[in-house]
Formats: sequence, structure tokens, C-alpha cells
Amino acid sequence: MPTQRRTLSYHPLFALAPLSLTIAATLSLPAQAGEGSAFDLPSVTVTAKGYEADELDTPSATLTLDASRAPASESVGSLFRGQPGTAVHGDGSWGQNPVLRGLKKESIVLQVDGVRLNSAQPQGALASFASLGLLDSIEVVKGPGSVLHGSGALGGAVNLRTPQAEFSDRPSIGGRFSASAGSVDDSLGGGAILTLSNADHALVLGATGRDVGDYDTPTGRVENSGFESSAFLAKYAFRLAEGHRLQLNVQGQEDRNVWYPGSAKQAPNPALGTLTIHSPRQERELYELSYEGEIGPGTLEASLYRQEVLRQIRAWSSGQERNQVWNDVTFTTDGVRAQYRLPLGERHLLTVGAETWEMSGDPQRFQYNPPLSNNAVATSPFRNGVIESRGVFLQDEIMFDDWTLMLGARYDSVTGDADIKGSGPDATTEGLRSESDTLSWSVGAIYNASPMLNPYVSLGSAYRAPDMRERFEDAARGDGYFHVGNPQLDPEQSTNLEIGLKGRSERGEYRLAAFHTRIDDYIAGRITGDTNAQNQPIKRTENLDRIEIQGLEAGFLLPLEGSLAGGHWQLDGSLTWLRGTNKQDDEPLYQMPAHEATLGIGQQPPVGFHWHAQVRGVASQDRTADLFSNGTEPSTPGYATADLGLGWRFGPAAGLSSFEVGLEVNNLFDRTYREHLTDQPEGGELLAPGRGALLSLRGRF
Repeated sequence: MPTQRRTLSYHPLFALAPLSLTIAATLSLPAQAGEGSAFDLPSVTVTAKGYEADELDTPSATLTLDASRAPASESVGSLFRGQPGTAVHGDGSWGQNPVLRGLKKESIVLQVDGVRLNSAQPQGALASFASLGLLDSIEVVKGPGSVLHGSGALGGAVNLRTPQAEFSDRPSIGGRFSASAGSVDDSLGGGAILTLSNADHALVLGATGRDVGDYDTPTGRVENSGFESSAFLAKYAFRLAEGHRLQLNVQGQEDRNVWYPGSAKQAPNPALGTLTIHSPRQERELYELSYEGEIGPGTLEASLYRQEVLRQIRAWSSGQERNQVWNDVTFTTDGVRAQYRLPLGERHLLTVGAETWEMSGDPQRFQYNPPLSNNAVATSPFRNGVIESRGVFLQDEIMFDDWTLMLGARYDSVTGDADIKGSGPDATTEGLRSESDTLSWSVGAIYNASPMLNPYVSLGSAYRAPDMRERFEDAARGDGYFHVGNPQLDPEQSTNLEIGLKGRSERGEYRLAAFHTRIDDYIAGRITGDTNAQNQPIKRTENLDRIEIQGLEAGFLLPLEGSLAGGHWQLDGSLTWLRGTNKQDDEPLYQMPAHEATLGIGQQPPVGFHWHAQVRGVASQDRTADLFSNGTEPSTPGYATADLGLGWRFGPAAGLSSFEVGLEVNNLFDRTYREHLTDQPEGGELLAPGRGALLSLRGRF
């Protein structure tokens, strides 16, 4: 196995600073960091290589977010706002999806404890099917990741990691708890995790709950933007023998009364008024049995899982004051994954693996037809859809004295089929089955000149097979269009070149990356200008010839001179610049994040008073896809916001190993703005929350 470096945790906070000044300031850091600073902790990533590895041995851009310190009432997606190279695509308080380098949820692989989370849903956020109160960390690997993660990893992979069930030499008990309350949305949230262990058994139990109300903006309240949520976690690990462990992982979450205010659109029939998508109930369940053990000279990891996502989807008619459309569907994914890591000497590690999964869904959709009658008619967009994926992969890692070379390749075969596409007289059963074979590859190298100077380069390809909606769905969606699927779509193919530089030591840490991504056969819904029999405008799913995305991103964390009053001062910052082009239409790519940067300063001592102030500046986005969107993508003005956080960290007391009270004030100056990647209701704006205070407490025992 490769030798692990002593590393430091990365809590990326960002700066309004030119890229060159970011690097120069970082490399000239004073060689000082206070006791208990972020630099005392190791920083490893599992998602980048498939095993725990130092970020400085990884020739790609990675990001690790500390989810355990986030307020319990927040959504997972909120942690990505302001991070370098990331953005958030929102459609309400609940629906907040991470966006990596301009690519949305369809083009990234979202995992929970390494298990991919599949769901074919046009509204809503996959990331919101996990509770922050149950997570330890969020690992992000940016850039093509299909070699390890398969279909969809064009923009990268996001792994939501819950606490591990770890054995201990002696019987041990521990855990943590948290609670928070917010003023901008009258939110309440709380959760707790309990860990029990001895030499042969380990147990993790957790539960969270959230009640989020409608949020306020500087111009008023956003109706139907709140929701309720609860979640649980249970992990049990058993030591079969020395070096062999078996683990059962069970997770569940239920969300209630979830509305998507950005989906509000005028119905084709004026008597229906506005149609708004909402979900009375939605659930996620995960059952996983995994094994890890030393087999021969290497280590075998294997996982068998089932993950289900249930959604009740409704379209509320303001004119009729009833649900005009209702749909219940469960997307079930059954999967098996195994990989074997084989050391070939002290500086050579070979990983071979195989993965197969099957996703099935059978939406049951009904609507009133004629629209003003009480006659419910089945209009299911497709029936008994199935996507099967089978893949094998190989990763070779060679470690020299000062640099590491990584090579990888993967072969996948993906098959899609359904019983029926569409409904009514336009339904079809012909030409629905298709199969595609894809080869992905990657080459990367990183040179460890010093802890603060680690240049790297990577070149790789990734792919994305079309999802179930894109293949089979013929139905109206919340964006106001009737979507027509295409079972014979080609998979997207991406090629990415990235050059980067990163470093970390007691003098600070930084990351810098420049990349160019080309995606051929990009899958998108094109506005045709035609209408269906119900006078709804039609979007047809098709492959675009080519799109290109270029970007720059940087982040740093700098401890300042210890002579400052109180010590433990830190300066942090980042910069993100993205530009996407639709080559087929010779115009900007649809819904690209705006350029942005942040700058923060604060004091973070291990005990006592701490504070942090941050400014986030976002440029205007007037590069809109006017031809592709038929003029429906509005430009977004630039804006700047300020946030302030402060609190007190207590030392061990009253049976607790730590206790902390915090207060955050977000949007300090109550700025009126909207995010470019927030879905907008027809004829209006969905503004971001106004000024709000968030009180939180957390403790460990």
C-alpha cells in the first residue's frame, strides 16, 4: 500500500483576489500556525482513488467539506455555494443541487457512502435526499471520473460520507449532537449520532429532524418554500477475523410538503391558472451489505446494495385549487461493486474492479381530461423503464521518489428499455431498446517538489448514458414544456485536460486549476417551436454536436502573523471563472454559473471566542442561450453579499469532550438578488433569502 503523508484538513473559504496574487500570497506565508488550527488534522480523500489517499498524491482537483459543523436545519447543497469550481442549481429551499464546473446533476455522480444515488427526476435535488446532520464530510472530485464511478461522472463525483463504524481495543461510547434555529425561514433542526464499539463490534446510530418554513426575501415572503424532513442512520460492523470485516448500512429519509416555487408556470388552459410542482411525500431508503478483507497479497472490497427513491409528484392548479396532475413513482437501484487492490512492490498499486447496477421505474401518472372535468385519465410518461449498467475497470498507480503517475481505463455496457413510451394515441412500444458500449480512460501525474509546491496534470475521458427521462418520457414538466424523449440517444463523451498546482503545510494551503472540457453528443432538450394537441410547447431531447467549457479556479487558507491580538487569525479566499459554449448553435451554453469570488477573515482558536466575516461577489451573467432556450433564459445582474459568523467554543465539561454555541448572520445588508442557476417562475423572480440569523449549538461526547 502507498505511504500516507501527514496532511491537513481543507475548509475552503474564498477570496476576491486575482489569481496571481492568490499564489504569491500563499507561497510567502509565515511559517506559523496556532495550536489546534485546521493544519493539525489529516486530509485524505476516498473518492478520488477508491481508497484513503492524500490529496497531494492525487493528480486532480479535490475538495473536502466538513459537514459535521454545518447547521442541522440546512440542506446539503448549501455547502457548495461559494466553493471554487462549484455552484448550486436551486428550485426552492429543499431543492439545492451541487453543480461542478458548470455541469448539473445529470453530469455528476452523487454517492452516499460510495453508493451511487440514482433517480430520474426533472424537479428536485438528489443531494437533498441526505441530511447534513448525519454526515461527517463531503468529498468532491472535479473532472472526469468515469474510470472509477461509471456513467455520469463528466463533471466529477460527490460522495456524502456518514460516520464510519470503527472498532476499538476497549469498549467505547461516543457521539455528537447539534441543533439550530433560523429567523429567515423560522427553521428548526436537530440531530444526534451515537457510536458504540469494542474489538469485534461497532455500531453507529443517528437521527435528524427539520422543520423549515417559508423564507423571507427583502421584498416579501416566498410562499410554499418550506418543508419538513426526518432521517435515520444505522451501521453495524462485525470483525470476522483479523483483517476482515462485514458491515450492514441502513439509511432512510422522508421529506414532506416539498414545493418547487421556481416551477410555477401559466397553464395552457387559462382556467387552470398557474401550475406549480410539489411533492407531498418523498423517501429514500438504502440497504447495503459490504465486506473488506485482506485476501492474498491485496485487499478486497465488495458491496451489495439496494437504494429506493419514492416520489409523489403533483401539479397544483391555482385556478381550480386542486392537483391537476399526480404521479407516484419509485426508482429502485440494485447494484454490486467489487474492487481488489494489489500492491506490486512498495511503490506500485494496481486496482481492478467490476460494477453492475440496474435501475427500474414505473411512473403512475394521472390527470384530469378534459382539464376542467372530474375525469381522471392515465397519462404515464412511460411504463416499466429499466437501465442496466455493467462495467470493469483498471487503475494503475506508480509512485516514484518525488512524483506519482496514475493510469486508468474502464469498459462499460449500458442497456435501456421500457414497455411503453408515452400514453394515449401517441404511445409506442417500438424501438425502445438500445445498448451502448463505452471506453473511458485517464492519465495523470503529480510532482511533489515540496509540501507547498505540487504541480499536476491530468488528461481523461468520461461518458454519460442517457437517463430514463431522456430516453422514454413523453410528458409535460414543470418548466411549461411537453418533453419528447428519444430512446436512441447516443451517450455523451467528454475529454478533459487539467493543469493544476496545490500545496499544504504549516504555512497554509492553496489550490489552483485550469481546465478545458469538450463534450460530444451533449444531451439536451431543445425547444422546437411546435405545440402538441393541448397547445403545449414541445421540447425534444436530442444530442448536440459539441459543447466546450473552460475554467479557472483557486482557493486558499492563510494563517496570519501570530503577533495579531489574540492570535489564530486566518485569511481565506477563492476565485471561479467559467465559460461554456454550445458549438452547434454558436452561442453560450445554457445556464452557466456566473464568475464569482469571495474573501474572508477571522479568528479560529480551538477554545474561546471565534469569528469569521466573508464577502461574496458574483458577476453579472449576460451570456445566455437565447437560440437554444428560445429566449427563456434571463440574464442575471451581479451582486455582492456579506456574512458574519461568531461563537464560543468550550473545553471539556459536564461529560462533553467539546461544546460550541454559534450565531451566523447571512446576507448581512439584506441585499436583493437572485442566483442565475435558480429556476424562475413564469412572469416573476425567485429571489434569494434576505437577512437572517441562525443560532446553532453542537457538542461531542
